[in-house]
Amino acid sequence: MTTYAALLRGINVGGKKKLPMAELRQLMEGLGHIGVRTHLQSGQAVFTTDGGDEESLAAELARTIEERFGFAVDVIVRDHAYLNAIAEACPFPAAELEPKQLHVTYFSGPVDAERFAEIDPKAYHPGEFRLGDRALYLYAPDGLGRSKLAEHLAKPRINKGLIATSRNWNTVVKLVELTAA
Repeated sequence: MTTYAALLRGINVGGKKKLPMAELRQLMEGLGHIGVRTHLQSGQAVFTTDGGDEESLAAELARTIEERFGFAVDVIVRDHAYLNAIAEACPFPAAELEPKQLHVTYFSGPVDAERFAEIDPKAYHPGEFRLGDRALYLYAPDGLGRSKLAEHLAKPRINKGLIATSRNWNTVVKLVELTAA
Protein backbone atom coordinates (compact mmCIF):
# COMPACT_ATOMS: atom_id res chain seq x y z
CA MET A 1 0.00 0.00 0.00
CA THR A 2 1.30 3.42 -0.99
CA THR A 3 0.03 6.83 0.07
CA TYR A 4 -0.27 9.46 -2.64
CA ALA A 5 -1.38 13.04 -3.10
CA ALA A 6 -3.55 13.93 -6.08
CA LEU A 7 -3.01 17.52 -7.22
CA LEU A 8 -5.96 18.80 -9.25
CA ARG A 9 -5.37 21.86 -11.41
CA GLY A 10 -7.80 24.75 -11.66
CA ILE A 11 -10.79 23.57 -9.65
CA ASN A 12 -12.95 25.78 -7.43
CA VAL A 13 -11.26 28.92 -8.73
CA GLY A 14 -13.37 31.94 -9.62
CA GLY A 15 -16.61 29.95 -9.48
CA LYS A 16 -15.55 27.64 -12.29
CA LYS A 17 -15.06 23.88 -12.29
CA LYS A 18 -16.80 23.50 -8.96
CA LEU A 19 -15.85 20.24 -7.34
CA PRO A 20 -17.02 19.81 -3.74
CA MET A 21 -14.37 18.05 -1.68
CA ALA A 22 -16.90 15.70 -0.08
CA GLU A 23 -17.90 14.52 -3.55
CA LEU A 24 -14.26 14.16 -4.59
CA ARG A 25 -13.59 11.98 -1.54
CA GLN A 26 -16.64 9.85 -2.34
CA LEU A 27 -15.58 9.51 -5.98
CA MET A 28 -12.07 8.42 -4.99
CA GLU A 29 -13.39 5.91 -2.47
CA GLY A 30 -15.53 4.55 -5.29
CA LEU A 31 -12.32 3.93 -7.23
CA GLY A 32 -11.16 1.69 -4.39
CA HIS A 33 -8.82 4.11 -2.64
CA ILE A 34 -8.76 4.12 1.14
CA GLY A 35 -8.05 6.78 3.74
CA VAL A 36 -9.11 9.51 1.32
CA ARG A 37 -8.69 12.99 2.77
CA THR A 38 -8.80 16.39 1.13
CA HIS A 39 -6.85 19.50 2.00
CA LEU A 40 -8.40 22.91 1.41
CA GLN A 41 -10.85 23.49 -1.43
CA SER A 42 -8.27 24.03 -4.14
CA GLY A 43 -7.64 20.48 -5.21
CA GLN A 44 -5.50 18.30 -3.01
CA ALA A 45 -6.53 14.80 -2.02
CA VAL A 46 -4.49 12.24 -0.14
CA PHE A 47 -5.24 8.54 -0.50
CA THR A 48 -3.79 5.09 -0.08
CA THR A 49 -3.96 2.34 -2.67
CA ASP A 50 -2.15 -0.81 -3.64
CA GLY A 51 -2.71 -0.63 -7.37
CA GLY A 52 -1.41 1.46 -10.21
CA ASP A 53 1.38 3.95 -10.68
CA GLU A 54 1.34 7.74 -10.56
CA GLU A 55 0.45 8.19 -14.23
CA SER A 56 -2.31 5.58 -14.35
CA LEU A 57 -3.81 6.81 -11.07
CA ALA A 58 -3.84 10.40 -12.36
CA ALA A 59 -5.41 9.36 -15.68
CA GLU A 60 -8.09 7.28 -13.95
CA LEU A 61 -8.99 10.12 -11.58
CA ALA A 62 -9.10 12.71 -14.38
CA ARG A 63 -11.30 10.45 -16.54
CA THR A 64 -13.68 9.70 -13.65
CA ILE A 65 -14.00 13.39 -12.70
CA GLU A 66 -14.86 14.30 -16.28
CA GLU A 67 -17.44 11.51 -16.50
CA ARG A 68 -19.04 12.46 -13.19
CA PHE A 69 -18.84 16.27 -13.24
CA GLY A 70 -18.78 17.01 -16.97
CA PHE A 71 -15.54 18.97 -17.16
CA ALA A 72 -11.90 18.09 -17.68
CA VAL A 73 -9.41 18.49 -14.85
CA ASP A 74 -5.67 18.01 -15.11
CA VAL A 75 -4.37 15.73 -12.35
CA ILE A 76 -0.88 14.96 -11.09
CA VAL A 77 -0.36 12.15 -8.58
CA ARG A 78 2.81 11.90 -6.48
CA ASP A 79 3.78 9.61 -3.62
CA HIS A 80 5.11 10.60 -0.20
CA ALA A 81 8.76 9.86 -1.06
CA TYR A 82 8.65 12.24 -4.02
CA LEU A 83 6.80 15.00 -2.14
CA ASN A 84 9.24 14.73 0.76
CA ALA A 85 12.26 14.81 -1.57
CA ILE A 86 10.92 17.97 -3.24
CA ALA A 87 10.46 19.69 0.11
CA GLU A 88 13.93 18.67 1.31
CA ALA A 89 15.60 19.78 -1.93
CA CYS A 90 14.23 23.32 -1.80
CA PRO A 91 17.04 25.61 -2.96
CA PHE A 92 15.60 28.60 -1.09
CA PRO A 93 15.73 29.17 2.70
CA ALA A 94 12.13 28.08 3.33
CA ALA A 95 12.36 28.51 7.10
CA GLU A 96 13.32 32.17 6.64
CA LEU A 97 10.60 33.06 4.13
CA GLU A 98 6.89 33.65 4.43
CA PRO A 99 4.99 30.70 2.93
CA LYS A 100 3.27 33.03 0.43
CA GLN A 101 6.70 33.89 -0.99
CA LEU A 102 7.69 30.33 -1.86
CA HIS A 103 5.91 28.05 -4.32
CA VAL A 104 6.48 24.76 -6.06
CA THR A 105 5.11 24.05 -9.50
CA TYR A 106 4.72 20.32 -10.03
CA PHE A 107 5.00 19.07 -13.61
CA SER A 108 3.63 15.88 -15.12
CA GLY A 109 7.02 15.10 -16.61
CA PRO A 110 10.66 16.18 -16.59
CA VAL A 111 11.60 19.78 -17.34
CA ASP A 112 14.97 21.02 -18.47
CA ALA A 113 16.68 24.40 -18.43
CA GLU A 114 16.22 24.81 -22.20
CA ARG A 115 12.47 25.19 -21.71
CA PHE A 116 13.16 28.33 -19.63
CA ALA A 117 16.10 29.72 -21.62
CA GLU A 118 14.15 32.75 -22.86
CA ILE A 119 13.72 34.07 -19.31
CA ASP A 120 16.22 36.72 -18.26
CA PRO A 121 16.59 36.26 -14.48
CA LYS A 122 17.76 39.86 -14.03
CA ALA A 123 14.48 41.15 -15.44
CA TYR A 124 12.53 39.67 -12.53
CA HIS A 125 14.91 40.31 -9.63
CA PRO A 126 14.43 39.80 -6.71
CA GLY A 127 12.10 37.00 -7.86
CA GLU A 128 13.91 33.78 -8.71
CA PHE A 129 13.23 30.24 -9.82
CA ARG A 130 15.15 26.98 -9.75
CA LEU A 131 14.41 23.66 -11.37
CA GLY A 132 14.02 20.40 -9.49
CA ASP A 133 12.87 16.87 -10.32
CA ARG A 134 9.63 17.43 -12.30
CA ALA A 135 9.26 20.61 -10.29
CA LEU A 136 10.07 24.30 -10.29
CA TYR A 137 10.73 26.28 -7.13
CA LEU A 138 9.64 29.92 -7.25
CA TYR A 139 10.63 32.67 -4.86
CA ALA A 140 8.12 35.50 -5.27
CA PRO A 141 8.92 38.11 -2.58
CA ASP A 142 5.64 40.03 -3.09
CA GLY A 143 3.50 36.89 -3.41
CA LEU A 144 2.37 34.90 -6.41
CA GLY A 145 -0.41 37.30 -7.46
CA ARG A 146 1.99 40.20 -7.92
CA SER A 147 4.84 38.26 -9.47
CA LYS A 148 5.64 39.07 -13.10
CA LEU A 149 8.00 36.09 -13.06
CA ALA A 150 5.16 33.75 -12.02
CA GLU A 151 3.02 35.20 -14.80
CA HIS A 152 5.77 34.55 -17.34
CA LEU A 153 6.42 31.02 -16.05
CA ALA A 154 2.74 30.16 -16.50
CA LYS A 155 2.72 30.92 -20.22
CA PRO A 156 1.50 28.00 -22.33
CA ARG A 157 4.57 27.93 -24.55
CA ILE A 158 6.80 27.31 -21.53
CA ASN A 159 4.62 24.52 -20.15
CA LYS A 160 3.73 23.08 -23.55
CA GLY A 161 3.00 19.37 -23.44
CA LEU A 162 2.98 19.19 -19.66
CA ILE A 163 0.49 19.50 -16.86
CA ALA A 164 1.71 22.12 -14.40
CA THR A 165 0.12 23.04 -11.08
CA SER A 166 1.51 25.26 -8.34
CA ARG A 167 1.22 25.10 -4.57
CA ASN A 168 2.41 27.52 -1.89
CA TRP A 169 4.94 26.36 0.67
CA ASN A 170 2.32 25.74 3.39
CA THR A 171 0.58 23.28 1.09
CA VAL A 172 3.86 21.67 0.02
CA VAL A 173 4.71 20.96 3.66
CA LYS A 174 1.17 19.86 4.54
CA LEU A 175 1.10 17.33 1.70
CA VAL A 176 4.36 15.82 2.98
CA GLU A 177 2.77 15.50 6.43
CA LEU A 178 -0.53 14.08 5.14
CA THR A 179 1.11 11.47 2.94
CA ALA A 180 3.49 10.36 5.70
CA ALA A 181 0.71 8.57 7.59
